[in-house]
Amino acid sequence: MPYTINAPAKINIALDVIRKRSDGYHDLKMIMQTINLFDALRFTVTDTGYDTLACSDPKLPTDDNNLVMKAVRLMKKTYGIDVSLHIELTKNIPVAAGLAGGSTDAAACFIALNDMFSIGAEKDTLMKLSKNLGADIPYCIMQGTALSEGIGDILTPLPHFDGIYILIAKPDIEVSTGFVYGNLKLTDDIYHPDTDGIITAMNGHNHREMAALMGNILETVTIPAHPVINKIKEVMTDAGAFVSMMSGSGPAVFGFFEDESTAIAAKDTCNRIFDRIFTTVTTPYNP
Repeated sequence: MPYTINAPAKINIALDVIRKRSDGYHDLKMIMQTINLFDALRFTVTDTGYDTLACSDPKLPTDDNNLVMKAVRLMKKTYGIDVSLHIELTKNIPVAAGLAGGSTDAAACFIALNDMFSIGAEKDTLMKLSKNLGADIPYCIMQGTALSEGIGDILTPLPHFDGIYILIAKPDIEVSTGFVYGNLKLTDDIYHPDTDGIITAMNGHNHREMAALMGNILETVTIPAHPVINKIKEVMTDAGAFVSMMSGSGPAVFGFFEDESTAIAAKDTCNRIFDRIFTTVTTPYNP
């Protein structure tokens, strides 16, 4: 019997970079939120003697360069899983968008194999193991609303965030995370989001106060390189978003709306103005 699982995307309600570390990484302070936009994975045990991956997006690799295959290999090695698997990956989350599409697919593999083979590993154990493949994967296993610190691996659950509609828009460009962090300059005048204040406002369901404190420090690099990101933000706010911001290192942009009809109208406006753009209206996802 095939095993299926959904892998949700994430957005960054706040993304701050505190400092560059001596090891070349950056210390971060972020608020992460999963959303109701999912990839789907289907696992089937086979008798081929080797693992295979099929993906709906032909641009993505299906060999060991894909995080899905790396996650499967790591789980099989760690827990002695001695079967061959065929995985079908249906992509709905835009690739290289700042929405953790690759990380959440890998996270789904850790969760799925743990369940399929009755391993019984606690979520914290899977999160520690997954850190070997990428800093975002532990959060994608946790899901929900969380404060993320360190290099993204120190996670503190936060109360559920809800009560809004979210428009996601991703222009037809690709952004290298390495380029963004490599060109980030932490000057004294750079704006840092008030992450603690955002958490207080979120807990009080004060969306307008939260919006006034939000920010993504990586916009200082990505927007000058790709001005269309700022244009999308402007279109969203003009169409009724009470805040619009880039997610992760981009180029996906999200807008928060207080009602669904306004969000849908803003989606239609984006589709009219921008060519080859991915758009969807969704909500927060809190498992």
